[in-house]
Amino acid sequence: MPELPEVETVMRGLAPAMEGAVIARADVNRPDLRWPFPARMAARLTGARVLGLRRRSKYLLADLDTDETLLVHLGMSGRMLVSGDQVGDFVHAHPAPEKHDHVVLHMGNGARITFNDPRRFGAMDLMATRGAEAHKLLAVLGPEPLGNDFHEDHLIAAFRGRMTPVKSALLDQRLVAGLGNIYVCEALFRAGIRPTRKAGRIGAARVARLVPVIREVLAAAIAAGGSSLRDYRQTGGELGYFQHSFDVYGREGAPCRTDGCGGVIGRIVQSGRSTFFCPRCQR
Repeated sequence: MPELPEVETVMRGLAPAMEGAVIARADVNRPDLRWPFPARMAARLTGARVLGLRRRSKYLLADLDTDETLLVHLGMSGRMLVSGDQVGDFVHAHPAPEKHDHVVLHMGNGARITFNDPRRFGAMDLMATRGAEAHKLLAVLGPEPLGNDFHEDHLIAAFRGRMTPVKSALLDQRLVAGLGNIYVCEALFRAGIRPTRKAGRIGAARVARLVPVIREVLAAAIAAGGSSLRDYRQTGGELGYFQHSFDVYGREGAPCRTDGCGGVIGRIVQSGRSTFFCPRCQR
């Protein structure tokens, strides 16, 4: 599933084609994805101007001049592709329609935004822009890890007394929004914290050091266009390439990259998800 860096990359790729532009026509080619689409979604989107794009956790939000906001979740295999929009001296021509093109936005500036989702685990919804943070998918979310509300004091307080493994704690979207399996594994490695340690038993100084490490990992992944493991593509169809910089994720049996460590990357399963770590570097 695309995590925060991938969704941020998609948002930045969509912005030049969508922000300030009118949705001249919206084609909704099926009644649902993971959940049913909102009533009259095509009609409500057609003619609306996109005032701005933003991201909340792993959700894309498009604020419209109709006082509604379009919420998009990419799910496991969802992609939002831009065509017909000029970038420098190049234009991505409109591709032929594909079987899993479920929602297509024809922008007034000539661009086309296509939501393609073979597995149909993605989602879209429309909600009033005023009070959008109270939407059932957004209301439960914790602070953004790249925002000002995510700081040392917050994470120390969130971990206090918590006897779940630190890996599970960081994946809890109520504590911090947008972190997923890949980037939690990478951050815990860089911080030297074993993923099985109980969150509430990690010293405050070590917890505090996690904050800048998490930010560094996410910033590096965004700069690399995210990580492409299976389905993820950027809006122009390009792959992300942060996967080439993984220290632990997906490297079971490979040597640790820390100078002088000599350890081998291991893998365990926590809550049904693979966790990768170095048993020597992470304590």
